[in-house]
Amino acid sequence: MSGAAPPRGDDNEPFRHPVRVYYEDTDAAGVVYYANYLKYMERARTEWLEAIGFPLAAFEHNHGVVFVVRRCEIDFLQPARLNDVLTVTVEIEHRGASRLVARQEVRREDEVMTTARVTLACVDAARWRPVRIPAPLANRMETAA
Repeated sequence: MSGAAPPRGDDNEPFRHPVRVYYEDTDAAGVVYYANYLKYMERARTEWLEAIGFPLAAFEHNHGVVFVVRRCEIDFLQPARLNDVLTVTVEIEHRGASRLVARQEVRREDEVMTTARVTLACVDAARWRPVRIPAPLANRMETAA
């Protein structure tokens, strides 16, 4: 989107990803269908990985791991509507050996529409068992924090 804010401010700012609400995103009441907020957050996490140098498909291929959502706590505070331009944030709240906890918000300008705390598990793509977050990504998260 042209005119959108850059993905990150200074190192104390969360990653930001712009999203426009399309007709397909809305329900019969004309507001964003609740499940679509999870899609927006997923896109933002994928873009965050790209922005810090770990394109998702290449990362999964090179390391044989995937991130899966283990838990999601979400609060819907205000409805977003057709053609709204939203900003979805990603901020890593906690990193363990094999999991990440991301705090995410969906905003319309300064108004918080939705907040979530998403726990992601790093799993071996072949065995579907938890594994350590690969060192290159873990190291990058240490320097980006």
